[in-house]
Amino acid sequence: MASIAEKIRSLARQQNAVILAHTYQPADVQDVADYVGDSYGLSIEASRTPADIIVFCGVMFMAETAAILNPKKRVLIPEPGAGCPMADMITADELSRLKVQYPGHIVVCYVNSTADIKALSDICCTSSNALRIVQKIPADRGVIFVPDKHLGGWVQEKTGRSMVLWDGFCPTHARITPDLITAVRAQHPEATVLIHPEAPKASRDLADHVFSTGGMCDFVKKDGNREYIIATETGIIHTLSKQNPGKRFYAVSEHALCPNMKKISIELVAETLEGAAGQVVAVPEEIAAKARRSLSKMIEMSS
Repeated sequence: MASIAEKIRSLARQQNAVILAHTYQPADVQDVADYVGDSYGLSIEASRTPADIIVFCGVMFMAETAAILNPKKRVLIPEPGAGCPMADMITADELSRLKVQYPGHIVVCYVNSTADIKALSDICCTSSNALRIVQKIPADRGVIFVPDKHLGGWVQEKTGRSMVLWDGFCPTHARITPDLITAVRAQHPEATVLIHPEAPKASRDLADHVFSTGGMCDFVKKDGNREYIIATETGIIHTLSKQNPGKRFYAVSEHALCPNMKKISIELVAETLEGAAGQVVAVPEEIAAKARRSLSKMIEMSS
């Protein structure tokens, strides 16, 4: 009898479907995916895939991004209830008012945002390219950064730019407190501490390096140490362990879990390909066309 993973691979081949999964997804979902990566890598992969169908294993804003970048492809999300609290922390009306309050400012939106917010923004970014993008904005232009105040604050620290930051945040990364880092470092004093820029500044200041999830994966592959404390969503530890079998990884907390990222199961992926679960992700073309501009600008400025 074929395993569920074999069944998924067979169904995907029959339908010319590609399965994309974020590094925060459950381990068995990552293992069945064609590509596993961070938000930026997934955006690029979605824009390049020759597949007719994209099964997106992540949260809704990620699947929306894939649909925006691939208007002629069918994008499916196995669990439509997989949302993002941070993305919901700013509305289109709130951003519109902010733009009126700060005329002439460039609006940079984190990819962890709704299609409506991307449509109102000048440039989209991810945690892996936010610093590079803001550095390329002319110094005489003000910057509005939404919705993540922690990522925006980190970019502000690194660039010295004066930026208008929206008061949004990721609840999972907000739970990564300084006392957790101090406690785990005491248990593993030789380990290198890697933290995501969505974490609060007080926690970032205790880490050895600040990286996006993709940046963490790239760093560990090249780094000479053998032990790491990972201060981001715990799902990435499966990715890191597969890529670096001789190294050890310690979660800063077993509670650093994104409940929405864990809503997708390998069973739901199979049922989506069978047509028994999942939802087609559709973004109205009027919104998608405007959002596509900010995403395209991101890709252009990241090169």
